[in-house]
Amino acid sequence: MGHIEIEMKTKLIHRFLGVALLGFLVLIPASFQAAPAPEPNISVKGYYASDKAPRGRTVQAAVVMEIPSGYHVNANRPLAKYAIATSLKIEAPGGIKIGPVSYPRAIVRKLKAVNNESLAVYEGRAIMRFNVTVPANYQGGEIALRARLRFQSCNDEVCFPPKNEDVEMRVGVVGAADRVRRVNGWVF
Repeated sequence: MGHIEIEMKTKLIHRFLGVALLGFLVLIPASFQAAPAPEPNISVKGYYASDKAPRGRTVQAAVVMEIPSGYHVNANRPLAKYAIATSLKIEAPGGIKIGPVSYPRAIVRKLKAVNNESLAVYEGRAIMRFNVTVPANYQGGEIALRARLRFQSCNDEVCFPPKNEDVEMRVGVVGAADRVRRVNGWVF
């Protein structure tokens, strides 16, 4: 085997290895892509503004969402037609009256994932307040509300399937003249 033949075989091997390496490098992104962000752990809890609910009176109540940093949920009145609105429904025992839900003011964000379209969202802490009126003749010693919060969480890249979170909210009922204490001042 002559010097020229060895040189040609060496060049051929180098070309083959170069093409193989290039093919391998092209495939790397497909196999080592970053995993999508995990679905956020959004806390949903219910609170009353007083430690007891007097008969014949109204007490404030609220459902609070704690949304982790880097995530948001669509607002109650989203700007985009395809966005699933956050909504709160309250089920109460007979005779208990539930007032309309007051939703927080939305933050308007432009997100790259939706071509910089403006979206109305909640971030951080979102507090939804409502009034609970106990009739003067209410016989029970406690109120147990069932709050159902429906929302869709997203980050800047992806939206997750909508969720329903149920929260049971209990408070003792006392006479109209009984003393009650204000609680949960950070919510109300």
